[in-house]
Amino acid sequence: MPVIAAAADLKFAVTELAAAFKAETGKEVKLSFGSTGNFATQIREGAPFQLFMAADQKFIADLHSQGFTKDEGDLYAEGRIVLMVPHGSALKADETMDDLAATLEAGKITRFAIANPKHAPYGLRAEEALKHRGLWEKVQPYLVLGENVSQAAQFALSGNAEGGIIAYSLALAPEVRSQGEFALIPHDWHEPLLQRMALLKNAGPVAEEFYAFLKTPRVREIMKTFGFVLPTEG
Repeated sequence: MPVIAAAADLKFAVTELAAAFKAETGKEVKLSFGSTGNFATQIREGAPFQLFMAADQKFIADLHSQGFTKDEGDLYAEGRIVLMVPHGSALKADETMDDLAATLEAGKITRFAIANPKHAPYGLRAEEALKHRGLWEKVQPYLVLGENVSQAAQFALSGNAEGGIIAYSLALAPEVRSQGEFALIPHDWHEPLLQRMALLKNAGPVAEEFYAFLKTPRVREIMKTFGFVLPTEG
């Protein structure tokens, strides 16, 4: 069974896609979710993944230039980030982060979660958005860093934090959405999250079939329900 390395923002979307693939073909893939940067390191060290779905296309480009992928792959989505707050938080979810600024000023923030910007693209975009709003220095003492954006979402909604910046795709999942409120952060506050996938050099026929399945119109419709659109789709 081929192992698919998928960025953590894909946790709910790709789980649904793998189930649809099994229902349609009778074939299974094993999913491994984590931070894009960590996966790229593991691939270079010989991890037996057959398909890599990255949250930032530059990781695919680097791996391709180093000979680890079959080709340059395909763009499958543009990701977005949201400010997410748990029910009962002192913080309100607003796209301008005005309330975050006021809550920081009032000393009412104790913990604020993002993914680790050093290896998680969603964490880096969160950092860029906070810098754009002029809040990066002010929020740093309260940051709790998730190993990936899925863990950051857990931290943001744990009740021990006032909130955090997570992936739109995770916020849209019923399991997460029921736990709090979110606001979509303007896309021009950070570099675009252009997400690309590629087959790795050791990919077998089932991985290739799953890759082809991921490019079908049916899959595009499922991806849209999780907030994933291609730049051409608006």
